[in-house]
Amino acid sequence: MGEAGCDVRDIEEAANILVNARHAIAFTGAGISTESGIPDFRGPQGLWKQYSPEIATIDYFLQHPKEFWLFYRMRMSTLFTAKPNRAHRALAELESMGVIKAVITQNVDGLHQAAGSKNVIELHGTMRRAVCIACGRAYPMDVVTRKIDSGQVPPLCDECGGVLKPDTVLFGEPVKDFDRARELAMISDAVLVVGSSLTVYPAAYIPLFVKEMGGKVIIINMEPTELDYIADVNIRCKAGDAMEKLLEKIIEMRKQGTTVTQ
Repeated sequence: MGEAGCDVRDIEEAANILVNARHAIAFTGAGISTESGIPDFRGPQGLWKQYSPEIATIDYFLQHPKEFWLFYRMRMSTLFTAKPNRAHRALAELESMGVIKAVITQNVDGLHQAAGSKNVIELHGTMRRAVCIACGRAYPMDVVTRKIDSGQVPPLCDECGGVLKPDTVLFGEPVKDFDRARELAMISDAVLVVGSSLTVYPAAYIPLFVKEMGGKVIIINMEPTELDYIADVNIRCKAGDAMEKLLEKIIEMRKQGTTVTQ
């Protein structure tokens, strides 16, 4: 369905919801970054088709820090060369226009900020830095990769000698800033979901919170999601295509001062 292009009526309906929203937010997952060359997790070519999800658990990290870091070093080579794509840039533009108030993301790649988004909540942390599990000192990830590439695997803290861990949320760890994200969702009357399979909780509660408070839910995803049944609009095409068309339609509607009749 995605190859045939985005449905014009779906784009118009989504644009109408966002233009008329008082407080709209975006919720993004790995599917928004695939056009940047970062594989998603659960899609047909997803990371968990090639590797066991066990490697991304806190237990695995604590028991096998060397093997964990060798896997993450490989992943970082992709993440650090990735650039924001059309979907990231369109979301950043919608935020600058005041259409989107915040981006809540499951991603750890930092591409929303690189695209210009200002108000970003990273529920699963970031791979742009690491922290010492003993003393909490933070290190930029380029410093950590130099440690690894020089043979220090796992990388260690200069202060106390503790093992460093990416500042990402591993399976078995609590998400970050969830209370702030929930508060935003509870005051929002629309949520634009882009590139999330909506299977990982508690992150996937965000669109549910918006729906439960009477808000509208727009889902852009190539594959069906677990929460399609709550969506007011389902757009089944590539994130970049959908976001470009959605941005164009919203700009057009604002210029005309019109909305689409629902």
